[in-house]
Amino acid sequence: MAVQLLTQADGYGVIIGLSVLFCLIIIGAVRIQKRYLSEDSDQSEMFMVANRSVGTGLTASAVFSSWMWINESVFSAAYTYKWGIALPIWWATGLSFQIALMAVLGIVAKLRVPYAHTSLEIMKMRYGKYVHWLFILLNLVNNIFGCGSMILAGAQLVTGMTGMHVIAACILLPAGVVIYTAVGGLKATFLTDFLHTMIALILLIYFSLAVLTNEHIGGLSGLYDKVKATNDYIPGNFEGSLLTMKSKSSVMFGLVLKFGNLALVLMDTAFWQKAFASEVHSTVPAYDLVSIVILAIPWCTGTIIGLSARAIEKTPVWFIYPNTLTDTQVNSGLVMPYVLRSLLGRGATGGLLVLVFMAITSTVSSSMIAVSSIISLDFFRTYINPRASDRATLKVSHWGVVFHGCFMAGFAIMLEYAGATNNWSTYFRPIISCPGILPLILTLLWSRQTKLAAILAPILGLLSGLATWLACSWKWSGAINIQTTQDQVPGLYGAIVSFFSPLLYSVVISLVWPKRFDWREFLRIDLIEDTSQPNSSLQSKVPSSEAINEQLKAGDVSEKGAYLTSRQEPVIHPKNAQVPLDQVVHPFDDETIRHIKKWFKYASIYFVVNVLVTIVLWPIPLYRDWIFTKSFFGGWVTMAIIWHFAAMFCVIVYPFYDGRHAIARALRGMANELKGKRRG
Repeated sequence: MAVQLLTQADGYGVIIGLSVLFCLIIIGAVRIQKRYLSEDSDQSEMFMVANRSVGTGLTASAVFSSWMWINESVFSAAYTYKWGIALPIWWATGLSFQIALMAVLGIVAKLRVPYAHTSLEIMKMRYGKYVHWLFILLNLVNNIFGCGSMILAGAQLVTGMTGMHVIAACILLPAGVVIYTAVGGLKATFLTDFLHTMIALILLIYFSLAVLTNEHIGGLSGLYDKVKATNDYIPGNFEGSLLTMKSKSSVMFGLVLKFGNLALVLMDTAFWQKAFASEVHSTVPAYDLVSIVILAIPWCTGTIIGLSARAIEKTPVWFIYPNTLTDTQVNSGLVMPYVLRSLLGRGATGGLLVLVFMAITSTVSSSMIAVSSIISLDFFRTYINPRASDRATLKVSHWGVVFHGCFMAGFAIMLEYAGATNNWSTYFRPIISCPGILPLILTLLWSRQTKLAAILAPILGLLSGLATWLACSWKWSGAINIQTTQDQVPGLYGAIVSFFSPLLYSVVISLVWPKRFDWREFLRIDLIEDTSQPNSSLQSKVPSSEAINEQLKAGDVSEKGAYLTSRQEPVIHPKNAQVPLDQVVHPFDDETIRHIKKWFKYASIYFVVNVLVTIVLWPIPLYRDWIFTKSFFGGWVTMAIIWHFAAMFCVIVYPFYDGRHAIARALRGMANELKGKRRG
């Protein structure tokens, strides 16, 4: 009989209560933005890409929040329990280089497609409707499986902790997100992402430090001794030890995760939208900053919580002693809940429920904006009503949010009854999501990729990956079912083929039937017009230092480098979509273009360094016949804790500093209004 860590009332209370709270917060934030900061979410440019004026700090916080899935904390602890100390590092390094690559592509998009709203809009402009339809399908499949598996994983975890019915959890978790996302748009999700990130990081560092310093763990030394003293033997690890980096299962999982996470970033319009929404000077610093600090979550939390479970599982302090965790419980992510309940009590377990809500809703909100943008721009405004007004487009976006939320709840329920688990999704998702990655990258970076290559390469890559996956599953297990298809080797081979084969197909097809693309065609994508909309910073020239100082004195700077132009004369550019190609004008001035090219160089160099460090120089030399010593283990975990505090500074403290001028303007506006009412 299963033991409940919390009551059903706890589950319903936390999920419904926090949903209502965040709805109220967003409604208030939207009113403040509109009244005091001239940011109106009733306009498409604001709703979808936040007027392209988000600064470095808030962009970093939003990207971090979107990438801080429940997997990185709760499930990294569970898999550390399974395979040992190597797992958190392979998990952490599987989160980093994708963000660094997105920084490169984001800044290239700023230069070549400055007014894009979705990545799919870029495909439509270059290749036409058939490629556009194909990539709409690939993006939706990636979003659906990523978001659906996240909702299901969270629902199963909530059910395991509280006894709440899993169907109720699947419905309630995205319900509140639908409301506040539909009201506030992308900038609202940036603000809630910040709140989610702040609360989640504070809870995670509390859990890690409280567990580590608990009397039943005994600090770094005590944890090492207790884990070393266990008789647990891990197949595939050097000497079966939990304290070795030579772990075959961890490496295999880490490699699959790298491919899957690459698809989750590049094939998800949400990450592209955050790049489009950020200021020119903010894109690269924000994304690269996140690629560094995101390592902290699985490294710190996974290591401490996962190993602590092994340390106390066979002692009387264990909540379900003398029972130990079953494979089903581990795969459902229940390692962390049981550790917290055993060592910190009911209150901390309730805090974990809050963390689960924060992690899931943050991911779901960005997914909803991404899918609603696909529905409104890539479908409705492209094929149904090309002359749709800004208001009509926005209305479709709102309905898109509602539709996606309802559909994802139903999809998660379908996965539950089909017997799919988070483990199965981890190995299946890269195979269906990876084929479009390299053709999408080549669309921005290689002028010789042809329309035929963009159509055939993803399709052939998908078929090749599926064939490899199923063939390997049958060869290794003698059957093809939901159990055999979640084995590590077939999943890894399928992901490799799905990712790399489209590159071969694309290059061969493009060279056999060559054609070159003129990059100026991308400049034909224009803003969605609305006469009431203030100019975004991208439409104005970058001011001089004297102008910046004048704006600072006048209080007209919203964030560091994000210059409000409501009092400036707009910089008028001809409508590029309506003039011959030779007369197309880039909307940025020469100084801004030089600025973008400089950031592109920085981003490219950093991406290469990131790959070398996180994939080659850090984990591989430690893959040898060696078990951590106590002193090395102490330094290892201490560095993980320091990294976590650095993450808190970068995505909690820094956004406050970066947005201090906007905060000050809003506060001054509210204070002046209150004074006016008192006088009246």
